[in-house]
Amino acid sequence: MSGEQRRARVTIVNRSLWRIRLVRELPRYLLCTAAVAGLAASARFAIAPPAPGAPAAVVRAPALSDPAAEAYAALFARRYLTWNAAEPQASARALEPFLGPGMEADAGLELPSGGEQRVEWAEVVQARTPAPGEYVYTVATQTDTAGLLYLTVSVLRTADGGLALAGYPAFVGAPAAGPAQAAARLREVTDPALATVVQRALRNYLAASQSELAADLASGARVSLPGMSLSLQSMQRLDWAPGAGSVVATVQAQDGRGVRYTLAYELDVAREQGRWEVSAVQMDPDA
Repeated sequence: MSGEQRRARVTIVNRSLWRIRLVRELPRYLLCTAAVAGLAASARFAIAPPAPGAPAAVVRAPALSDPAAEAYAALFARRYLTWNAAEPQASARALEPFLGPGMEADAGLELPSGGEQRVEWAEVVQARTPAPGEYVYTVATQTDTAGLLYLTVSVLRTADGGLALAGYPAFVGAPAAGPAQAAARLREVTDPALATVVQRALRNYLAASQSELAADLASGARVSLPGMSLSLQSMQRLDWAPGAGSVVATVQAQDGRGVRYTLAYELDVAREQGRWEVSAVQMDPDA
């Protein structure tokens, strides 16, 4: 050995006893925990095996309108409420196509000793679908003696695709309604050039003057003229509609008999090459 003798160095580190035991026993603890978890899972599977997954909920689309069923309900309401006490057989014959073994003769309708009633018009105003293939229609019927009546008529779509009554009708009240609601205050149009174009376009539109109206229409615009010719008396207000690109004009117009109307029209407008053009008036004739 060299003259300088090497000395061993000893370092003493203080460690908690519980840490030493934890480091030494941790692998055993982890192994035991995994084994217990596996045994528990196996026992649960044996005692209460998992049920098959529930099928996904079926999202049913809203029932589509059924024009044939609506017409069927309106026709029944018209025939049910049209009668003449002097000719009871006529009422019975009119109702016969709707009846079956589950209903009384004449749908339970018993006529008085005298009088008559006729339906001036009938229209479906409300519908609900209590079950697939079943419709309950509320039919508004204007009669010449009892006035305006509301009748519910239940209609079924049978397995073969036919239509049938699902029960007796019922007199009900009118659908909920209230007084007219004033529209939110709109921003007034302050552009005189736009006001001039709208007033001129509406004058020609109401007069059903297609050739004159064309001068203010945008390229490719399609407008369906009203069936009754009117003369524009005045434009009371012109406001911007919510959003952008359209205006609402409130006007007074008069027909050939002298009847005056207050009307509101929405027009789609756009500024092209420095001038205003109209691309639609109130409705889309192709929709």
